[in-house]
Amino acid sequence: MIETIDQVRELNRIQEVPHEGPMCDLLWLDPDDRGGWGISPRGAGFTFGQDISEQFNHTNDLSLIARAHQLVMEGYSWLHQESVVTIFSAPNYCYRCGNQAAIMEVDENHTRQFLQYDPSVRPGEPTVTRKTPDYFL
Repeated sequence: MIETIDQVRELNRIQEVPHEGPMCDLLWLDPDDRGGWGISPRGAGFTFGQDISEQFNHTNDLSLIARAHQLVMEGYSWLHQESVVTIFSAPNYCYRCGNQAAIMEVDENHTRQFLQYDPSVRPGEPTVTRKTPDYFL
């Protein structure tokens, strides 16, 4: 079980993701509303509750876990009283989810700001405008 950032740094991350072990666990870990550890409904990895994220942040002198690899429709999502944020940077994932993408900026004062991006039009598909034509006004 990985409990410190130093343990993450020691991992050989330049490899294909194995089917089990710390690399696999890190990739598939998802925050959850339930406390403690749980089995992920995605079929791989585990879920972790607010108690786990609080302990990890405390042990590592952190205030935030910023993570990815989980679709969120607005591009980002806060959990565990804003001690965990999921950031998803692929708009309209697989050309079918219609989700936004986001980037988190953190300034020198640790102020966080999110830039959200709408999906672009898929090549070959007609452009859809969100502007109401004048004849409806």
